[in-house]
Amino acid sequence: MSDPQSQPASGGPDNGVGKPHRGIYLLPNLLTTGALFAGFYAIVAAMNGRFGDACEALIIAAVLDGLDGRIARLTNTQSEFGVQYDSMSDLVCFGLAPALLVYLWSLAAMAEWGALWAKVGWLVSFLFAACAALRLARFNAQAGVADKRFFQGIASPAAAALLVTGVWICESEGVTGADLQAPTLIVTLAAALLMVSNVRYYSFKSWPARVPFLWIFVVVIMLVLLALDPPKLLFTMAYLYAASGPVLTLKGRSRRKRLRHMIRQRREREREQPDAGAEGSATPLQARRRDRAANDDSLGAGDRDAAAGGDGRE
Repeated sequence: MSDPQSQPASGGPDNGVGKPHRGIYLLPNLLTTGALFAGFYAIVAAMNGRFGDACEALIIAAVLDGLDGRIARLTNTQSEFGVQYDSMSDLVCFGLAPALLVYLWSLAAMAEWGALWAKVGWLVSFLFAACAALRLARFNAQAGVADKRFFQGIASPAAAALLVTGVWICESEGVTGADLQAPTLIVTLAAALLMVSNVRYYSFKSWPARVPFLWIFVVVIMLVLLALDPPKLLFTMAYLYAASGPVLTLKGRSRRKRLRHMIRQRREREREQPDAGAEGSATPLQARRRDRAANDDSLGAGDRDAAAGGDGRE
């Protein structure tokens, strides 16, 4: 995406026309700064043993991270600076902070199992942080060509939510991390691998202009549940979203398999009846065009829409 703040000047050096803008857009980058502040505060709180406060700070960081990109798109203030700044903030908030949180809360206690398991604990935490960095780098590298409606691999905020909501709900119920070392290790490892996988997740970046009335009712119910017990609701939402990726990926593979079968059957019929009217006497180029049209039809109206509108922020 081109940066409106770094476009080359179209005029001469002294004509004052077309000079590149200096400075940055305030509103979206202010939200990103707020997310970064919350992520750093979560690290400090975790180091001081205030794990509940750290979880709440990371939830706030996730909310601010979700807002900055949408605000930039709504106000037409996207910029390459904002993209890179957002990625650096994401690495701190959803890579380093959650990894340190789960290590201090639970995985550090694996030292009780021996020196080898002590190393496994901090290495798995590092793996989560490294996979978050790799996930963000891949996202930025594919920003210009990837389908904006879907993520390749679970997004780093969602992966962090798997860890953070688990710690938060345990802290609210009085369960210590030392009692859940094995489950914490498994969840951390799974979240790390999902970030660098090819599993597709819906990005929620393309919303219809009008929605059914039922959607508003569902939002109201979710707000009520959120007010009653935020940790449990967010925990449920995080794990349902994590499970949706494999389901979406398997569904897409099954659909592509059916499409290839349909195309193969059509080509076999054309070879068996080469003179059966215009359909059978189509040229290879026409046949390929029909195959592409069938592919588009199989994807559905929603999938045929262009996935434009993203600003490169995850």
